[in-house]
Amino acid sequence: MSTAILTGQPVPGSSIEGDLRSLGFDVQVAVDAADAERLVAEAPCDQRVALVDARFVGHVHALRLGLTDPRFSLAAVPGAVTAQPDGRATLTRALARENSSGGGTAVAVDSLPDRLVTALAEDGAEVYGPELGSLVAAVPADPQARNEARQSVANVDDEAVRLKSAVKSRDGFFTTYFISPYSRYIARWCARRGLTPNQVTTASLITALIAAACAATGTRGGFIAAGVLLIASFVLDCTDGQLARYSLQYSTLGAWLDATFDRAKEYAYYAGLALGAARGGDDVWALALGAMILQTCRHVVDFSFNEANHDATANTSPTAALSDKLDSVGWTVWVRRMIVLPIGERWAMIAVLTAVTTPRITFYVLLVGCAFAATYTTAGRVLRSLTRKAQRTDRAAQALADLADSGPLVQLICRGMPNKAHSLAPLSAGFGAALLVAMAAVFGPSWQVVAAAGLYVVLAAEAVDHPLKGALDWLVPPLFRAAEYGTVLILAAKADVNGALPAAFGLVAAVAYHHYDTVYRIRGNAGAPPAWLVRAVGGHEGRTLLVTVLAALLTASQFTVALTVLAVAVALLVLVESIRFWVSAGAPAVHDEGEPA
Repeated sequence: MSTAILTGQPVPGSSIEGDLRSLGFDVQVAVDAADAERLVAEAPCDQRVALVDARFVGHVHALRLGLTDPRFSLAAVPGAVTAQPDGRATLTRALARENSSGGGTAVAVDSLPDRLVTALAEDGAEVYGPELGSLVAAVPADPQARNEARQSVANVDDEAVRLKSAVKSRDGFFTTYFISPYSRYIARWCARRGLTPNQVTTASLITALIAAACAATGTRGGFIAAGVLLIASFVLDCTDGQLARYSLQYSTLGAWLDATFDRAKEYAYYAGLALGAARGGDDVWALALGAMILQTCRHVVDFSFNEANHDATANTSPTAALSDKLDSVGWTVWVRRMIVLPIGERWAMIAVLTAVTTPRITFYVLLVGCAFAATYTTAGRVLRSLTRKAQRTDRAAQALADLADSGPLVQLICRGMPNKAHSLAPLSAGFGAALLVAMAAVFGPSWQVVAAAGLYVVLAAEAVDHPLKGALDWLVPPLFRAAEYGTVLILAAKADVNGALPAAFGLVAAVAYHHYDTVYRIRGNAGAPPAWLVRAVGGHEGRTLLVTVLAALLTASQFTVALTVLAVAVALLVLVESIRFWVSAGAPAVHDEGEPA
């Protein structure tokens, strides 16, 4: 159990001890700074410890935000400071210094927790301070101030604030107006019954898989049930994050589940639609695979652009200034959020189209909508990049290099290349990708495509042979994704044999998971997947070259078997390593509160 140490005797009528116990703390009382130092030293080393001024007046939720959030080593609100096990040593040093300078005198004169926060800041320690908004957290200096603080507490319903803060501050139109108004209450219901966000996330996945199975029946009733269940899955998907924010139940495993299950649900649903269409005699596997490729490439554009620019210096642009100005006009905010087809709008559209039309029409509309959204967002980001005066950091260049997913072939070629002052990386990557995809479309499985793949490998090496710090270098990873995924799609379609496209769907899904896993590791400041894994799965260029060779060398039926085997091998490697990493104690928690996916 976590330990909370009250510095000084509680004020008569104060509820602070009960409030702390309701948050799961074992409460102890320290009469002075020396006693507080002793109690901190005696507290279990593997548990959280908090120091709270006995005169504290505030909302229970203010204490919850300041003292129980598991994401931060050190955190504080006025009158209270806390440390997790990895921050205990830092807090102990600051307390010892305060005790030494104060001579262990009584702490009734001022607030020991607030002095400790100042001391920690002077030491350069990062102390998280939550945004309290209308919540109250104060240490009144006299009875009049105490009465005023208590009145302020009474004037604000902290449960209403807690419910409101459970919802993402930035979300899509459909989610904001059609899901969150009631899903927050589902989150509270789950919290009061002891359910965890991970359990809700798993329920969302199961619901989506059942929806995919209903779609796979190929019947009108199955399609209607699939649409309803897909929306239900999305409601639960919103609920798990709201539950995590409502009860501050953040966890490493939960971060991984939330980061990956959305993609698994959506792409499994695509597969279900394709299976359902096949039962009715319509082969839409190429459309399903195309939708997955387009959506994945959209995400890679988002990730690459953000990683390239989030810590850039002198990062100004007239285009960005215009965008910020438009964000100050209410209706333009929602229009711009809707036209990029975020997850809420996208899933609602898929659900409705599934229920009332056919899988082919659903995929046609989805492809057109996602293509428009991709064009809009990519064009805007290219324009921003060209008008931006930004100096990108080594960290950004390394993130882009990791997202590129270059394998041993590219690394070998790079070692033999002469050093160059600069390079046109996007042009090299774009020309190589366009040439490869075009040759695959024209010649199909052939040795001409193998030759094009060989040239693609050389151009890919040229693209990443220097730090990716150019204005448009963030385009390199999505161009590589488009080349690899597109080649697999075209060659499988050209094979013109049953099973080739489903096998290609499985291979692209496995590889896409590897690329998403890379993204979320980088977001968690954990770096890329281990080098051995990238080598084992060949890198983007190795896999692409291998697929072209297999297509040219094998018969259509053998090529289908080879794609299946490759998909299983890649899936096993990346899933085992990913699960090992994300469930390990040292894995970082990633909680995406940014753009809707």
